[in-house]
Amino acid sequence: MDAIRNTSRTRQWLLALALAWCGLHAARAAEPCSVAAPPPTTWGERVAAAACAEHRLWYSPFLDERGRLATMRIAEAENVRLQDGTTPAWRRVVDYWKSTGLLTAMASHPGAYECTNAIDVWPGSAACRAFVIDTPWSAVFVSFAYVRAGVPGFSPSASHFDFSRQALRDSAYSPFRMADPDVERPAVGDLLCFTRGLNTPMGAAGFRKYLEHNGDALAMHCDIVVAANAGGDGRLYTVGGNVLQGVTMRTLQLNRNGEIWGLPRKTSTPIPCRPDASEACNFDRQDWVVLLKLEPKAAAPPSLPATNCCTLCPLPMPAGVQRCPAPAAPVLPAAPSTSAAPATPP
Repeated sequence: MDAIRNTSRTRQWLLALALAWCGLHAARAAEPCSVAAPPPTTWGERVAAAACAEHRLWYSPFLDERGRLATMRIAEAENVRLQDGTTPAWRRVVDYWKSTGLLTAMASHPGAYECTNAIDVWPGSAACRAFVIDTPWSAVFVSFAYVRAGVPGFSPSASHFDFSRQALRDSAYSPFRMADPDVERPAVGDLLCFTRGLNTPMGAAGFRKYLEHNGDALAMHCDIVVAANAGGDGRLYTVGGNVLQGVTMRTLQLNRNGEIWGLPRKTSTPIPCRPDASEACNFDRQDWVVLLKLEPKAAAPPSLPATNCCTLCPLPMPAGVQRCPAPAAPVLPAAPSTSAAPATPP
């Protein structure tokens, strides 16, 4: 009888161990920014790899499924080093501005000049740090990821609105296609965007109509899709820059068809977030207006840029890390000439 009991207990223990292993394996398979991810082979995977590398560098802050900040260890203004042990947080934001070529256009903003010419000395470093704090850099982060990935046709911008405007008005050259986030399935490398600061939400239809009939820019924010239903977990993971002063991940839901499900929406009469109304405290409750589908006009080349690299590198170099290559200029397809050919001289 004891032998039968021992055999039964052994089977139960082995079954529990197998279930635990399966659960752990599934959790690892669903980890959206795993360092063990296979090398990227598509444009979208290259963009996601660049975004994920930065997310890990910022100690992987994220919003949970209820849109609440679950973890954050460092913020944009700090001199504390990022996970590489070398780069101060504020200096990494300056890297985003410089590597995209967008810092030059900000010359009239206080502190921008110092970020270019006096970043290592006082008081220039303080002025540059103030520029980092006072100047939104979320679109610059998006530009950084797409430039690092080398996406053809992408035009860096400090305004998210420009990404949508290019997709609509320059569809023959833009790497993006406008889509309704409630209709089309998101994929790795896409941008999921919302408007900011409007009293009345626009929605996808209202936003498209605005783009078609208005040239004025809108305040917006876009996140990069880094994983969709990874390991069959029914979740969408996005990474955005300057989200709660860091490079932060957002977790959303997908339905069985891979479409975004139950996307929290901002209303015309929102309930303010207060201690007595905690259900309203959801950073995902936004005016989601567009899903920019990444559809470049060129196939991904076989050679891929390294993502495990550093810009401000310690000496000696850490094992397994290399210096990041200089960012290449964005590959912009040539627009057809509209000017008439010069007359042939007699």
